[in-house]
Amino acid sequence: MSSVKEKPILYPVSVAPMMDWTDRHFRYFLRLITKHTLLYTEMITTGAILRGNKERHLAFSPEELPLALQLGGDDPKALAESSRIGQDYGYTEINLNVGCPSDKVQEGNFGACLMRDPNQVAEMIAAMSSSVSVPVTVKCRIGIPGKDRFDDLEEFVSIVSRAGAERITIHARIAILDGLSPAQNRSVPPLRYEDVYEIKRRFPDLKIELNGGVKTLEEISSHLTRVDGVMIGRAAYENPFLFSQVDSLFYGSPIRKRTRREIFGEMQEYVRAKTADGEKPSRILRHLLGAFHEIRGARSYRRILTEKMHSNPSPNLLLEALGSIPDEFLDRDIGSVDSSHSIVSESVV
Repeated sequence: MSSVKEKPILYPVSVAPMMDWTDRHFRYFLRLITKHTLLYTEMITTGAILRGNKERHLAFSPEELPLALQLGGDDPKALAESSRIGQDYGYTEINLNVGCPSDKVQEGNFGACLMRDPNQVAEMIAAMSSSVSVPVTVKCRIGIPGKDRFDDLEEFVSIVSRAGAERITIHARIAILDGLSPAQNRSVPPLRYEDVYEIKRRFPDLKIELNGGVKTLEEISSHLTRVDGVMIGRAAYENPFLFSQVDSLFYGSPIRKRTRREIFGEMQEYVRAKTADGEKPSRILRHLLGAFHEIRGARSYRRILTEKMHSNPSPNLLLEALGSIPDEFLDRDIGSVDSSHSIVSESVV
């Protein structure tokens, strides 16, 4: 390991690590839309890395970069070793999950329940940071029951950042550890954006990223006046073409002259190649269900995929489903702004 830490790159927009969603297939699809947005793996436990099939859990293609590896665990030595392995695989950064509220994760004593003990988290971060040269970051919540005051969050950020966390992503809701499912925890606790803004004000030299409830480019722009970065969760799979303007608006890249038809042509070839290697088509096609958010024909497109992708689908199923979408929309540059009510209107389907 190099003794010199790599300077962290500022990513104004990222896609949240999401179990069952941010796998290699979804990341491949997103990279056809945005080249610069920071992507994440699903959370991978240290046990899966140290005792499981490393290649299955960690392999990715260079096209997916920049890509962060999110780890789940509570043992500093295991986290340090997993971080070293992740760095060797070529991940851009290593992230520690201190935000997942699920019962299964709590049983393993990691995720959001770790916010009870900032010093324990600091020990983990210090071990991870000392073992790699790539940036080590943290994703957490506003708090948990009993540790849900702003002062608790401020203490957590202070202790963890001193241990070596170079960016802290804060989901602007508390995590309810009893009585709510993970899905309910993403919507029931109220959003507390002002707390995240205040953390940035009190820690001006620390990179702070906001997560939770962000669905539009306008909301991203607004938050970026108060914090360093914005992480998008559910909106990424509900409306993936939201990211078609992210590179130009937030990374300063020229607008890409690509159409949805071209992108789906590449996805069609990807599906064929992966199914030839033994992958189930549904594992890939499920990531494309939200590709035509509020577009005329989207309901029919989703119905065709949903009904047929699980039962020995035709190699041309994706092209069949695309027949429901207007040609004028498929042939439009992905960076263009939609204004035609005859196209952008789910109500007329």
